[in-house]
Amino acid sequence: MLLSKGLQIMKNLVIAHGGGPTSVINASLAGAIKELKNKNFKGKILAPRFGSAGLLNEDFIDLTNVSDKDIELLIHTPGSAIGTSRFPLCDKEYEKIIDILIKNDIGYVLFTGGNGSMDTIGNIYKHALKRNYEIICGGIPKTVDNDIALTDHAPGFISCAKFIMQSVSDCAQDIKGLPIHVSIIEVMGRNAGWLAASSALARINEDDAPHIILFPEIPFDEEKFLKLVKEKHEKYKGVIVVASEGLVDKNGNPIVKPIYKTERATYFGDVASYLQTLVISKLGIKARSEKPGLLCRCSSSLVSELDLEEAQLMGKISVDTVLAGKNGYMVGIKRISSFPYKIEPILIPINEVMLNESKFPEHFMSSDKYNVSKEFIEWLRPLVGYPNKVISFVDKSN
Repeated sequence: MLLSKGLQIMKNLVIAHGGGPTSVINASLAGAIKELKNKNFKGKILAPRFGSAGLLNEDFIDLTNVSDKDIELLIHTPGSAIGTSRFPLCDKEYEKIIDILIKNDIGYVLFTGGNGSMDTIGNIYKHALKRNYEIICGGIPKTVDNDIALTDHAPGFISCAKFIMQSVSDCAQDIKGLPIHVSIIEVMGRNAGWLAASSALARINEDDAPHIILFPEIPFDEEKFLKLVKEKHEKYKGVIVVASEGLVDKNGNPIVKPIYKTERATYFGDVASYLQTLVISKLGIKARSEKPGLLCRCSSSLVSELDLEEAQLMGKISVDTVLAGKNGYMVGIKRISSFPYKIEPILIPINEVMLNESKFPEHFMSSDKYNVSKEFIEWLRPLVGYPNKVISFVDKSN
């Protein structure tokens, strides 16, 4: 990657959000602003309103003089306080963006997002090089799907995983108290099963929910699924299935026809409802479908303090990186140890993460591919912790 020969510190800085928001994306923004203030940054701090769309429209929010009080409030505000977008860009539009950056005397650009947003900042970096325009570009990782390559995990994932863990644990108590149906919970994750897998943290004892986990990496087999549901229902009466929104068949096609597709994004059909209908119609067992959807990624009540800390750290280190003249890097997380949990920030060349999707690996799955391995629990537990303690007297052992 190019090391700048030295930009003048009075150049302005742009920090943008891309892709779906999370409960901690603003914490990264706050971490970046705090560090710029600590570094006595002399330029303007500008945020495009609604991400790349705002950048194209030259619609900037000036955050230069935001108060310390507002920065602290920003840390605990879910969603994107500056707006985000999934606006796809072509070469012509990247050229226009470079013109806008030059016009506004911008010397630094930071994008917070997933592998799609890293593709955006990577292309800004490439087009700036072609134009011989000296601009320092950097990436701040953010995704609930945890599908960014080469980093241990990304801010946003931990809080979403915590929400899913606690939701499955709570639902399990409802099912245990009235064990008459199969509850199918659909979670986000797109093509990666990290969030579906995180539901396994709800399991404290061997027979606890979730009883079945369906990963997008494993082709859905209707016959095997129904056989497994029947077995679990005969054993437990009340069953919880966690399914990823991105389930596909043996040919790689979504099991439910997508509602809408763009070049990169797929708007999935209702997987939980589809599975519910299968269970009812094929097995004659009462079933319900649940789809937390956006609640998973925007919950402020179940946000992880660790996630907030790491999100701020990523924002801080990204500022340190670009102000040091290091160009074309995304900040990542390297795990030093799990027990005790310890990490260190690392720099990853953006061109290695642009649209590079990290799938849920098979070694983190159980041998039958319908649950997770002990290794995965040991990997995730230090990040997310445990669900709330509960008590039940309905077990026959009591």
